[in-house]
Amino acid sequence: MSDEEGDGSLYVLSAVLLTPAQFPSILGDDYPEACSLLGVPPAGDGYGLVLGQDEDGARWTVVVDDVALVASAIASWDCGMEYDLSPDERSIVVSLAGWPLALSVAAPGIPDPHDPEQGADGTGRVPLAPPSAEAWGPVQRRMGADQIARQWAEWRERFETDGGGQPVVHPGLARVLEEARAYTTAPPPPGRVRSAFAGDGARTLRVDGPGWSLVARTDDIAFVLLDEGPSEVIPVPRDGDGDGDVDLPGLLTALDEVAVRPV
Repeated sequence: MSDEEGDGSLYVLSAVLLTPAQFPSILGDDYPEACSLLGVPPAGDGYGLVLGQDEDGARWTVVVDDVALVASAIASWDCGMEYDLSPDERSIVVSLAGWPLALSVAAPGIPDPHDPEQGADGTGRVPLAPPSAEAWGPVQRRMGADQIARQWAEWRERFETDGGGQPVVHPGLARVLEEARAYTTAPPPPGRVRSAFAGDGARTLRVDGPGWSLVARTDDIAFVLLDEGPSEVIPVPRDGDGDGDVDLPGLLTALDEVAVRPV
């Protein structure tokens, strides 16, 4: 695809959606926060993020408002099909230096991926870069919840092996469940509660709040991660959190009712 000014080409390597229902969790706890990190307004229809290299090998993230085109490309790639993702220049919202996500691929025949000089995109910002894995914080907490959602069967088996069903007592858990319950009566910013297809009539829920993330299946248990608990994963059985006052099935059903879903 051509860049915004038409004076060069971008070799597209990958793309992701940035919508209320689907966005890289590393960018924020909710959709508006993710948009703010990229410097774009939280448009209702969302955006597509196109990641690639220019002719010098520099990394660029192009934000486009043609969500349907990017979604079609991603779906085709996921099916192993070729798709020439070339958004119309009129759909380009902004071109940002760097990549917010780590990519293990590179365009052939050009220099290795590297960041352009600061300010090359006209924003004066430091180029986007994937988060460090060295320290635990909100980004790593959300990435951990994403991993559990992707590898649900493995984490579910680990829960059973570690004595599943036993009462769970954790000083931060009651606060998390109370804040999650509050979302069912006063909906939070878009994207804080997301629901995705999980098979067998169930949904996978991803819920985030200040300092915490929750991932669950509506027909099963939940797992909670906290900023104050580095790499700790707290299971929440369907029959409660150890205090006997948590109706997890009811909570998950209520959260699913207020969640945003992929179109």
